[in-house]
Amino acid sequence: MSDNGAKIIALDKARMQAMADKDIAKLKNMLCKGLIYTHSSARMDTKDSLIGNMESGATVYTSVVPSDVVAQDLGDVVVLTGVAKISVVSNGTPNSFGVRFTDVYQNQNGTWRMVTWQSTKLPA
Repeated sequence: MSDNGAKIIALDKARMQAMADKDIAKLKNMLCKGLIYTHSSARMDTKDSLIGNMESGATVYTSVVPSDVVAQDLGDVVVLTGVAKISVVSNGTPNSFGVRFTDVYQNQNGTWRMVTWQSTKLPA
């Protein structure tokens, strides 16, 4: 695996932990201004709406744990695929489930930021 691949796998794990830790400041720097975040429910968020829902308490991630993550290093872009176990409280309703995801990071003037997330819920 390339250095970029290993680095972005670690960065994405830190992003998932920042979501569970509600570390909004860290997330604001890790997410691209033009982020497209497609949830396993097919709901779509932008950077602003994703962070806004977290700040308002409408979406509270309690745990996001990745596994089986593989990186494709394309130079200034790294594509991750893997599995994650997610525990979230959405509009007051707790839910835990697994997803298979595709996650894309881009090197933007020396800073790697997540530009796209797409996930599909795994069968229970």
